[in-house]
Amino acid sequence: MSQLETTTAASGQSTAAYDPNFCFPVRELESERVKLTPFIPDLHADLYFQGSAAYPDLYDFIPWETFTDTSDFVKQVIDSRVRPDTGVVLYAVIDKTRTSPSPFSSANFAGIIGYMNTSPANLSTEIGYAIILPPFQRTHVATNAIGLLLQYALDLPPHGLGLRRVQWKANRLNTKSIDAVQKLGFKLEAVLRWDRIFAGSKASATNGVKERVGDPRPGTVGTDTALLALCWDDWESERARILEVMDRRS
Repeated sequence: MSQLETTTAASGQSTAAYDPNFCFPVRELESERVKLTPFIPDLHADLYFQGSAAYPDLYDFIPWETFTDTSDFVKQVIDSRVRPDTGVVLYAVIDKTRTSPSPFSSANFAGIIGYMNTSPANLSTEIGYAIILPPFQRTHVATNAIGLLLQYALDLPPHGLGLRRVQWKANRLNTKSIDAVQKLGFKLEAVLRWDRIFAGSKASATNGVKERVGDPRPGTVGTDTALLALCWDDWESERARILEVMDRRS
């Protein structure tokens, strides 16, 4: 496991070691315009909460609700989902093209992304927790963030992990997400019907089919999931094109 030194944004002084508890080495990933730095709650959690609080539609297609405050985000996501699972690591997405008074600020903090469902035994992972804040959407940020994770996962050691498969799941109705990764070479493999249950009534996510009488969880929304993947042999042929897309200026 890797331990990362946390620093205060104001002073830059080291405060404590933070263990991301991931099954592979965790390192910063960087292109010319975007940096992915391991998400450290003391440095990044408040930036995420402040940047996302005004945009509840960020969660239209995922089973999250708007968080009440920073500690609520840390409790529900970091402490409950990320830290306990050695197959998950979260990154803060930093837009290097934005002028910022410090390494991490609301001026350049663009969102979060990470690996999940990672299996060293099967040499596979999934890109998830991908939430780009609205001021950074429809820019170079998402393409570079996804590209950096692909590069680290699929390049052979010592520069990458040498994995064989990277998958992406999205609600079947989230066409923007599906289209974005297909442009990067992901292939649609299946639609998983009735894959997930959302509490409440998120009309944006539902498969439109009412549950049957007697369902054990009445009043919850059923969703269908698109499953896409980009594998090592796809990467061998697509790598140069994907890196070119990351560098594209328009």
